[in-house]
Amino acid sequence: MGDRAAVVWDSSLLGYDLGGEHPFNPIRLELTMRLASALGVLDGVELRVPEPATESDLERVHELGYVRAVQQAPTVTWDVGHGLGTDDNPVFDQMHAASALVVGGSLLGAREIASGAATRAVSIAGGLHHAMRDRAAGFCVYNDCAVAISWLLDNGFDRIAYLDVDVHHGDGVQAAFYDDPRVLTVSLHQNPATLWPGTGFVNELGGREAMGSSVNIPLPPHTRDPAWLRVFTAVVPSLLSAFRPQILVTQCGVDTHEEDPLADLSLSVDGHREIYRTLRGLADRYAGGKWLATGGGGYQLLRVVPRSWTHLIATVLDRDVAPETRVPADWTATVRKIAPHADLPTTMSDGRDTAFDPWGGGLDRPIDAVIRDVRRAVFPLHGLDPDDPRD
Repeated sequence: MGDRAAVVWDSSLLGYDLGGEHPFNPIRLELTMRLASALGVLDGVELRVPEPATESDLERVHELGYVRAVQQAPTVTWDVGHGLGTDDNPVFDQMHAASALVVGGSLLGAREIASGAATRAVSIAGGLHHAMRDRAAGFCVYNDCAVAISWLLDNGFDRIAYLDVDVHHGDGVQAAFYDDPRVLTVSLHQNPATLWPGTGFVNELGGREAMGSSVNIPLPPHTRDPAWLRVFTAVVPSLLSAFRPQILVTQCGVDTHEEDPLADLSLSVDGHREIYRTLRGLADRYAGGKWLATGGGGYQLLRVVPRSWTHLIATVLDRDVAPETRVPADWTATVRKIAPHADLPTTMSDGRDTAFDPWGGGLDRPIDAVIRDVRRAVFPLHGLDPDDPRD
């Protein structure tokens, strides 16, 4: 892939900083880029530097009144509303500029692909999938994923598949395109009965004109890599084959990891690596290779996020990092300055086996009830047989 893949990054993206002890700490981005560099993943790669999204860009998915509230929030003395100034979404200096730059990063990736300058692009600062039309939510001020998809719809694409593998439901993107049959949104997440935001049930299928365009795969707490991959492969490839997307847009949150402090799935860094390789294969098979990847959640800042997202960047670049690869000593030394007593990983693996048995049509595994429910709800809307594993 080489120079046909774009990596969007600039240190100014670290300005999206919710402050204090907030879990959404930009150090996770800095340490990811340091690790990718130390491993040689970025050797010879010219990083694409984004510009902030304009107001007209943001108005693709956000109300102007909300954008104005974000702009004014750091300097006003009253409650600005719109979900701003909460524990999840505290007001911070230069909030609009920092948030618009994150959107600009995902937009730049989209534009690189649309122009033919790249076939794939990755912006790990993106993935702010909870932001709604008129309010901030879940650490997300502006919804870069939805803005990028909206832009692509106006620039040569009319079938876009959005795949969200964050532990939380991709509610903001689903809401933005719930009535748009041109966008297939697929979210795999911890069962919303057990985790915020409490949406993303199987019966959320899309609006009247877009039934079947919204797909939700709720997973029981403590789901591990083999079960996650069994569900994914039993549902997603068939839907992509039927939908025939022209591009995949993916939100690659890594708060699915068993060590993440904010949720309860039990994936590993090895599972994340396998997910990214699977997404790449799906883009190649069903979307002409076109793949826009963003980051998202992930709150084990030292042990998990840097390794998992280094694997993501490497996968986008076709520079896959072997799991047994040692973590470079200079990276570890850097982290030790921040957290002298942290238990740091020594390799790019958690030592997990991600092998899984593909679903065969039965209910022989506990996770198969989820497969059955999702396929029966969604597959007939795409002309597929929910009970036939060949579909």
